[in-house]
Amino acid sequence: MPGFELGESSGTLAGEQKKKEHRETPKFRPADLDAFPEVDALLNRLGFGAFVRDSVSAPVGRNHAWSGRTESGRQVFVKHLVGTAPDVAARMRRMLAFEDFVGSVPELAGHVPPLLGHDRDAGLVAFDHVTAKSGAELMVDETFGEDLAFTVGQKVGALHATAPVGEMDDTPPALPNPGLLHALPLSMYNELSFAELEAWRLMQHDTGLREGLERLRRWEKEAPRVPAHCDFRVDQLLVRDDGSPVIADWEEFRSADPARDVGAFAGEWLYRSVLDIVTNRGDGEVQFPDVELSHEQVLTRGAEKIERLLPLVRRFWLGYLTRHEAGPGFAERATSFAGWHLLDRLVAGAAQGQRLSGIERAAAGIGRNALITPDRFAAVLGFEEVR
Repeated sequence: MPGFELGESSGTLAGEQKKKEHRETPKFRPADLDAFPEVDALLNRLGFGAFVRDSVSAPVGRNHAWSGRTESGRQVFVKHLVGTAPDVAARMRRMLAFEDFVGSVPELAGHVPPLLGHDRDAGLVAFDHVTAKSGAELMVDETFGEDLAFTVGQKVGALHATAPVGEMDDTPPALPNPGLLHALPLSMYNELSFAELEAWRLMQHDTGLREGLERLRRWEKEAPRVPAHCDFRVDQLLVRDDGSPVIADWEEFRSADPARDVGAFAGEWLYRSVLDIVTNRGDGEVQFPDVELSHEQVLTRGAEKIERLLPLVRRFWLGYLTRHEAGPGFAERATSFAGWHLLDRLVAGAAQGQRLSGIERAAAGIGRNALITPDRFAAVLGFEEVR
């Protein structure tokens, strides 16, 4: 597939990559609380008092959110779910279902944000503030260690090993949707940028990719179902100063294939390794040359960067296996989900730019290979132990 050729990445992308990394931890001005009086109303009902305005900051995310000190001195985080009414209602149901469930998982105690209260009609949830760095920050700073990866694997494994409690959403997550590789709905098409349309066009012209996604969906339908996060990324991890992880954002929680969460974690590090092709991260004191890379250089550097970061995936996997058994076919499904994760990042990145970069195409090319040939790619990720 020409659009996914690795050779399109070049040394001239180094400056662009630095800009993208800067965007991973931006500071946002919070939405005006006076326009959302229901926020202070919820905090008052909970007994904390209203937000002290000059203490409030806005965390990054698709929702409106406020983090700061209340009149009682309590540090809280409030999220206002943004979306259509049915979407917000479904996400709220899943979050509250998780709260009903999590008490049955002793190992997650202290590793999820404590819910203080909610307003279902207003789409609001309030949590204790967690003083921590995000996993995405640690990834960029190169301080996300193997011990942390092992611990996170244990927590996700404990989640998957616990029997469901109460009513739990069992509908499959919306993506990947092979149907979108046949045609986009007009309403969706009209909202996409040029770069997003370019990304979808590349994928739609790839018969092998479409068949791989259809196969992954069949595998997912036939797989055992467990309680799963279903939106697991490193920016959903909050890491306290003592190194203990907190797993946040349970809006997609449901009964699903456990390989989805495992593959997402692997996909995060695969994506990071491809971005690093055009940086000197992991190269010691060697400066990255400001010249165009040949196809062979891209492949060589890509292999080196993947090899440097994959020990984190292996440690996560080993931690996971201490808590949850991976049955037949798990490795292939997790690998395919890792591949999909890179393609999903292609579309997400396209929403932030005017055109697709070479390095984004390179990441998509690797994701495609993992998705359509998971039997060969699983060993690269260290999943071969249970194949």
